[in-house]
Amino acid sequence: MVKVETVRGPVAVEELGTVLMHEHVFVLNEEIRRNYPDLWDEELRIADAIERLTELKHRGVDTIVDPTVLGLGRDIERVARINAEVDINIVAATGLYTYNDVPFFFRLRGPGTMLGGDEPMVEMFVRDITEGIAGTSIKAAFLKCAIEEQLTEGVERVLMAVARAHHRTGAPITVHTSPSHRTGLVAQDVLQREGVSLDRVVIGHSGDTADIDYLHEVIHRGSYVGMDRFGLDILLPGDQRIATVAKLAAEGLAERMVLAQDASCHIDWIPTDVREQVAPNWHYNHIHDVVLPALREAGVSEQELTTMLVENPRRYFSAGKEGRL
Repeated sequence: MVKVETVRGPVAVEELGTVLMHEHVFVLNEEIRRNYPDLWDEELRIADAIERLTELKHRGVDTIVDPTVLGLGRDIERVARINAEVDINIVAATGLYTYNDVPFFFRLRGPGTMLGGDEPMVEMFVRDITEGIAGTSIKAAFLKCAIEEQLTEGVERVLMAVARAHHRTGAPITVHTSPSHRTGLVAQDVLQREGVSLDRVVIGHSGDTADIDYLHEVIHRGSYVGMDRFGLDILLPGDQRIATVAKLAAEGLAERMVLAQDASCHIDWIPTDVREQVAPNWHYNHIHDVVLPALREAGVSEQELTTMLVENPRRYFSAGKEGRL
């Protein structure tokens, strides 16, 4: 029986149920939070997260896949405290999030640096997957990296480290990308060069474009496309997102799409009141309240919805369990 590591422990892949494949609990700058505590109310934020995730569970969601890694303020103990109060599976990630340089911690360590040596990120990511995150027994189940506008030296280094950790553990990969810059294809180039089978990869934020030709290129190279920012209408209006998913489904490509919102209980990049004004639909419940009914109206079948929400996540987490440690 294939099992997937979650914050509450391993779960049979068949028990993941309905899955949103890219949602955060918190996205924070931990250095700001630690040094300016007046900007953060721990108990208030935890209570709010419990309420939001409980509402999501009541919508019929069984699992969220949380790609919060280094650079996004991952605090697995805080997430575990919240998860203890909500009957939902939270799948944790390891990796590093940067659009440009690696953090200074890595600048002098690793291949091609002043001190040289092995790539320390690989050992860190592997430890998170095989032993546990931050000294806990909570294990990451997938790897996360990012590329925005271009392939910088730092971004390429992270992609390579993620690929090597993938080979050692068999853990699948999710990549933040920018379809307007076509960087999903660049990420695929690097990962494929490093020997990663692209069917083990979600090219995240592919839903930010209605460019069907670009999406065909990504899909035909083997990856899943993350149609995972529903509600962020300021990047692409919701009706275009829905029409794009419906068109791809009509072409028989539901089996290459996964759905989500890239939402969070709290993200400190944007003041809460501003976020609610500019992106009022960007929250956990938007898919079930609005998007799924609209997709049905656009001709997407129940089986195709099940494929995107249930079957594809199972396949993503089931493949490659033969990876060597």
